[in-house]
Amino acid sequence: MAIDFPNSPSNGDIHTVSGKQWQYDGEKWVAYGASLAPDVLKVDTANNRVGINQTTPTVALDVTGGMRVTGDLTIEGTTTTINSTTIAAQTSLTFEGATADDYETTLTLVDPTADRTITLPDATGTVATTTDLASYLPLAGGTLSGAIVAADQIISAPVMKDYAETVYAGGNTSTAQTLALTNGNVQSWTMNGNCTFTMPSGATLQAGSSLTLILTQDGTGSRTGTFTGVKWAGGTAPTLTTTATTGIDVLTFTTFNGGASPVWYGFAAGLAMA
Repeated sequence: MAIDFPNSPSNGDIHTVSGKQWQYDGEKWVAYGASLAPDVLKVDTANNRVGINQTTPTVALDVTGGMRVTGDLTIEGTTTTINSTTIAAQTSLTFEGATADDYETTLTLVDPTADRTITLPDATGTVATTTDLASYLPLAGGTLSGAIVAADQIISAPVMKDYAETVYAGGNTSTAQTLALTNGNVQSWTMNGNCTFTMPSGATLQAGSSLTLILTQDGTGSRTGTFTGVKWAGGTAPTLTTTATTGIDVLTFTTFNGGASPVWYGFAAGLAMA
């Protein structure tokens, strides 16, 4: 087949005939590339780019459509961008890090028995490893380094040793005081008025809750106290010590039903403790 090449070509000019490309090297036309339609395979020698199903490649290898690699694929560069909805892997994902050595981070994949979802980032912006989880909740010994909120969940069969309860210093009682176990199960108050105490209640109040009150008379003394919804031992409420400043009484309470309308049982654990 005769080929009609352009007259007076310049060095590097490309001439395409029936899908085959020719390039002028300053002296002659040299055939190169494949005899494929440009919309299937585009060789852009001017920009050192190749397009597959792409007639105007914008990067060194520009592929439109699916691509399958049989064998290992090595990508070298500073950034790899994957704009996909799903990345499918069968066994693991391994992250080498900046240093190519014997230490990597591997996400191991196993066949799930149901769909699972892990959201990244999580609430802290990090993903906890097995070591991290062990530091949060030791399964075989360890030391807690922060507060634990059980959120009214049952903790079974603990063996307690050297423990304490929070002591809440409530300050002055004034003439009316609503008590709350969220402040602490042991509370100290200064009686600076004849006070009516409203006992703890509410939907979150658990059956079996207890409360210890340490009541101290102020500098005036002679302060009295009454308690709502309390049944006292022997049916008689104790008389508080009224000595100014040094009058200290310890009262204990327990409830077996909890809730919004608890029945509290009260006991004088110690009167006139000063």
